[in-house]
Amino acid sequence: MADPFRLCFVCFANIVRSPLAEHLFMHNARQAGVAEKYLAASAGTGNLYAGEPPDVRMRRVAARHGLNYNGRSCQFTPADFDRYDLILAMDQENYQDLLRLAPDAQRLSKIHMLREFDPDGGKEASVPDPYNGIFADFEEVYEIIQRSSQGLLCYLEQAGNGGAS
Repeated sequence: MADPFRLCFVCFANIVRSPLAEHLFMHNARQAGVAEKYLAASAGTGNLYAGEPPDVRMRRVAARHGLNYNGRSCQFTPADFDRYDLILAMDQENYQDLLRLAPDAQRLSKIHMLREFDPDGGKEASVPDPYNGIFADFEEVYEIIQRSSQGLLCYLEQAGNGGAS
């Protein structure tokens, strides 16, 4: 069996958006019967909450949709460019931070915005950060990441699991 295609979802603190994206992507891959083809992780560009569990508000929203998860926040490092085949930023600030970390053009080409794969998004669309918002903001972010995750999985499967172009 071939090595799994490795993805890393990246936001700032790795406690709200990126851990949700990591777990939703793998949930969708399991439901599609292709989970063995993928390995997903998440990280933050900052280390403000290093070692902390995912935000309880987002976990509550996810649980309402049947997705339960946990884990611990970690920071994205330049070495991660060699660990992952595709790196997906949640917003433009994370995207720019990742571009600055990329040591060369080959690794730079691995960086994409998650919402490139959202039918309601686009190449420059961001997943909003609900951290300082209300419950409805977390629900909206869940829906955005769900659409994006499904679109990403569909793209990868159609591309023969070969990654983003």
